[in-house]
Amino acid sequence: MKRATKFASFLSAAALSLLASLPAKAETPLRIGFSDWPGFTGWQIAVDKGWFKQAGVDVQMQWFDYSASLDAFSAGKLDGDFLATGDALALGANGTKNQLIMLTDYSSGNDQILAKPGITSVKQLQGQKVGVEVGLLEQMLLEHALQANGMSLDSVQLVNTVTNSTPQVLASGAVAAIGLWQPIADQARLAVPGSRAIYTSAQAPGLIYDGLAVSPQSLAARPQDWAKVIKVWYRILAYINDPKTHADALKIMAARDGVSPQIYQRYVKGTHLLSLAEAKAAFVPGTGLNSVYGSDENSDAFNVRNKVYKTPQDVKLYINGSLIDAYKEGN
Repeated sequence: MKRATKFASFLSAAALSLLASLPAKAETPLRIGFSDWPGFTGWQIAVDKGWFKQAGVDVQMQWFDYSASLDAFSAGKLDGDFLATGDALALGANGTKNQLIMLTDYSSGNDQILAKPGITSVKQLQGQKVGVEVGLLEQMLLEHALQANGMSLDSVQLVNTVTNSTPQVLASGAVAAIGLWQPIADQARLAVPGSRAIYTSAQAPGLIYDGLAVSPQSLAARPQDWAKVIKVWYRILAYINDPKTHADALKIMAARDGVSPQIYQRYVKGTHLLSLAEAKAAFVPGTGLNSVYGSDENSDAFNVRNKVYKTPQDVKLYINGSLIDAYKEGN
C-alpha cells in the first residue's frame, strides 16, 4: 500500500512537471464587428499592416452591414462591436448588456436633413412632409434641427421611410425633405439635382457619438487585451492624421468601403475623429452633448419617447471609461 501511494505521488509530481513545461493555452481571438462608417473603417489599416499582432493581442475583425453587426453582437457572436452609442442603449434595453470602452468619433456632417429644390432652411419645413426612418438617428437629428429653429416635431408630418429608400421618395415628390447619412446622401443629390442639406450633424456636435461597446464578461476576463485594442486605435488615428501617411490610410479605408479615395475623403471630413484628449473629455460625466453621458441621456429620452424601448436606461451602466482614463500617449 505504501509503495502504491509513493508511486502515485511520483506520477502526480511527474504529471505536474509535464504540465508546467507545456506552453500556456492561447486566448481565443477577440471577435470585433465593424462596418461602413469612417470612424470604423480605419480598423482595416491595422488588419492590413498586422498591428494587432505587433501589439500582442489576437483580434478577429469581422466586416458587416451595420445593422447585421448589431444582430451578431446581440446573438453573442461578437465580443465587441463598433456602433452609435444610442444603439448600444437599445441593445441593452433588449437584453444585450454592453459597456462603451472607447470613442472613435462623433458625426460632423455625414448625417443630414436633405431638402428638395426651393427649400433652403429648416423653418420652411413647417407643415411639410419629411421622410425619415422613424425611431432611428435621423429622426433624432430632425428633432434637434427643429428645436434649434424654435419648432417641434409636430411642425412637420413624418413619413416613415427606410433610409436606403429615401432618395427615391424625395425624387418622387412625396416629401419635402429626407433624413439620411452618407453615402446615401450623395445618391439622393444625384437623384434630385438642386437638393441641398439644410441641417447636418456638423451643427450638432456630440449628438451622435460612435465607439466600441463590448460584453461585460469579455471586459472583465480580458481587460489588458482590450487596452491593447485601444492602443492600436491611436496608432491608426496617428496614421490617418499624419500628412505623410494620410493618402495610404485613405486608400485602405476607401478600398474596404468599395469607393474611390476621392469620394471617401468627403466622408472622412464629415466625421470628427476624436483625439485622445477629446475622448478623455467626452468620458467625463456631464449633461451636455460634449459628454457621452449627456449625449446618451438625450438618446435614451428619444428612444423612450419614440417607443424604441419602454423603460429608461441608466446610461452610467453603459459607459466604462477606465481604460481610456488609464491610457497615455506612447503607451
